[in-house]
Amino acid sequence: MGATGHRDAIVVGGGIGGLATAIGLSRRGWQVQVLERAAEFREVGAGISLWPNALRALDALGLGAQVRQHALADTGAGIRNPKGAWLSRTDTRAMESRYGQLTVLHRAELLDILCAALPEQVLRPGVAVRRVRPDGTVVHDGGELHADLVVGADGIRSVVRRSLWPDAPGPRYAGYTTWRVVTGPVPIGAGGETWGRGERFGFVPLPDGRVYAFGVATVPEGGTGDGLAELRRRFGTWHDPIPAVLAAADESAVLRHDVHSLSPLPTYVSGRVALIGDAAHAMTPNLGQGACQALEDAVELAAALDSSGGLGAYDLARRPRTQMIARRADRIGTVAQLSSPLAAGLRDLALRLTPASASLRSLAPVLDWGPR
Repeated sequence: MGATGHRDAIVVGGGIGGLATAIGLSRRGWQVQVLERAAEFREVGAGISLWPNALRALDALGLGAQVRQHALADTGAGIRNPKGAWLSRTDTRAMESRYGQLTVLHRAELLDILCAALPEQVLRPGVAVRRVRPDGTVVHDGGELHADLVVGADGIRSVVRRSLWPDAPGPRYAGYTTWRVVTGPVPIGAGGETWGRGERFGFVPLPDGRVYAFGVATVPEGGTGDGLAELRRRFGTWHDPIPAVLAAADESAVLRHDVHSLSPLPTYVSGRVALIGDAAHAMTPNLGQGACQALEDAVELAAALDSSGGLGAYDLARRPRTQMIARRADRIGTVAQLSSPLAAGLRDLALRLTPASASLRSLAPVLDWGPR
């Protein structure tokens, strides 16, 4: 406890998970500071899918209605092959009836909503954290801070994790890279994914008519191939509306990142320190659950600290679930990136033969979460 009786928290990292955590703690009476290394709180130029579990987390933070106003109800329609033949159709109405709404918006818009929910004095950009100690000491480039709680929300290359879990393996390359881009307006109707051999392309409409698109390819780590030219070379002859989506893209808007994930940690807590989001359980994007799980973490952490279980209860609630979802995401990525003609053909056949109801039921362990 702080000297005046209130509880002090320092959140390291001002992304979606860090800001959501600060909101959850602030609304339970904590005095919070969010330390962000960058000079401003901002997100990359990409879209984000908020699955029903993430929207329930935002509801718990009091922001669900506001996010829904800025988002588009997803009209994702399943998986096709590069010629446009359907491999798997998604019954979005059945999904919404079973689990709740799936929405899509620009990541920057979500970050703006989260920032606006916090007092300005909570946000401290331009503060680079150097190391953290289990007693709640945070060493940064301007000195030291102390708190009753430190939350490591600083991403897959977390300084907090390296400080307190120095022997934990670092990020591991998943074997594929991804290009992401938000294009100009394109009338595409529904979104969806297309699976080829060692390559995938996905697109989804944003509320303002723009399109969030991504390409994935199995390539060696560390490549620096041209962004838009590479996308057009790989995917420009695939089915409509992929050529039109790529035609509406601007080179300067293309983001390329190798896909990495983390090996499972034995615990997410150490002393007065807890890890959330990618700092704890960075996963491949194949289930669209990275940010969704960070939002869940934020809600569960605040709730656990109000219970007798404290940080131990948070670890017990979050570690098995997030590591299960990470394993599922890895498996989906392995199957989706199959490159041999025989293996990819068998995969496509299995997708065609799997009933839509079975695919819907399989999402229950991921989407059925709700705040305690």
